[in-house]
Amino acid sequence: MKYIKRTLETTIQKASGQFPVILVTGARQVGKTTLLKKLANKDREYITLDDPILRSLAEDDPAIFLQRFSGPVIIDEIQYAPDLLPHIKMMVDKDRLTGQFWLTGSQQFHLMKGVSESLAGRVAIINLCGLSQRELQGDSGASQFIPTDDRLKLRDKSPSLLLPELYQKIWLGGYPALYQENAPDRDLFYSSYVQTYLQRDVRDLANVGDIGAFTRFLRASAARTGQMLNMQDLCRDADINQATGKRWLSILEASGLVFLLEPFHSNINKRLIKTRKLYFIDTGLASWLTGWSSAETLEKGAMTGAFLETWVISEILKSILHNSSSSIGNLFYYRDKDGKEIDLLIQSNGTLYPVEIKKSASPNKEAVRHFKTLNNLKLPIGPGCIVSLAPQRIPITGNVQNVPVGML
Repeated sequence: MKYIKRTLETTIQKASGQFPVILVTGARQVGKTTLLKKLANKDREYITLDDPILRSLAEDDPAIFLQRFSGPVIIDEIQYAPDLLPHIKMMVDKDRLTGQFWLTGSQQFHLMKGVSESLAGRVAIINLCGLSQRELQGDSGASQFIPTDDRLKLRDKSPSLLLPELYQKIWLGGYPALYQENAPDRDLFYSSYVQTYLQRDVRDLANVGDIGAFTRFLRASAARTGQMLNMQDLCRDADINQATGKRWLSILEASGLVFLLEPFHSNINKRLIKTRKLYFIDTGLASWLTGWSSAETLEKGAMTGAFLETWVISEILKSILHNSSSSIGNLFYYRDKDGKEIDLLIQSNGTLYPVEIKKSASPNKEAVRHFKTLNNLKLPIGPGCIVSLAPQRIPITGNVQNVPVGML
């Protein structure tokens, strides 16, 4: 099996040297187990709670389970035996060894509450998404994307992405299984993926009774990727009430399928819109759910701009999470009641960096005309950029430059 080097490798090794427990979370099939197995020494045992015998032992007698698997150990799918967590706490408090337990969890419905209560101060929580463009290009050491000249220079040798290749990436998505030599059929993979997700995570762990209604909600959500979230409209399409819709949306967010981009808030500007925007983290899954049969039809279709924006936001999100750098809470979009909008604001060290996303090979000053409205916020404003299909990194204005989409 081909292994693609992941950006998080360095973070995991560093965290394992500082904490007795590390927990790698993320959606199903993003490569959590493969990553930890790749980094593990030969003396680190691997067990999975997918095994019904081991899961039964972990649930019925966690103390005996941990006597048998005392570390160093990888415990896969820890969410199936949350009662292990307080026993792990007792073990690490007794032995005080770093790197003793490496845990994975495919979703966070109930897991994170148990971790925060049982392992506070003892665990490093690390989030893994699907493969980023940098990882697929072999540049796993890339830092977080910020449109400063010094950061962008490090990406200047990135291969250019032409329109057909770009939308092929968007349509295929970032799950590692799709990049193996004997990769499964894309449609079959996503069909199986959704079925597994619905049956195992949603029905078993999130107590969703009506799988048919949840599937409608999942598809309706995918059809709104890259858009401002209108819960009333979304729930009407899925034929559910808003209370159910809000709970189900939190399930999609907790299981690593969607990202809700917060609007930028400012105490001194009360004219800012306060509605969040919805993005699927994997564009391949979103394109399958919305029925686009090929990359070509997606590129020419009505959602072409929304999918490009979703992909760009997702790549920038991965650059943050995979570097375990600043919080994803430092990503915003800007929109005021006059309709002035900026696709993305990256906040780093108190400075705002504006980003506009355009499906254009010749972006111009008109595309960034709203950047100047940020001056009203009375905050430090850093360099901005337009992420576009133009092939070169070139200045647009004195403090804004074009960034080819291949440099993300």
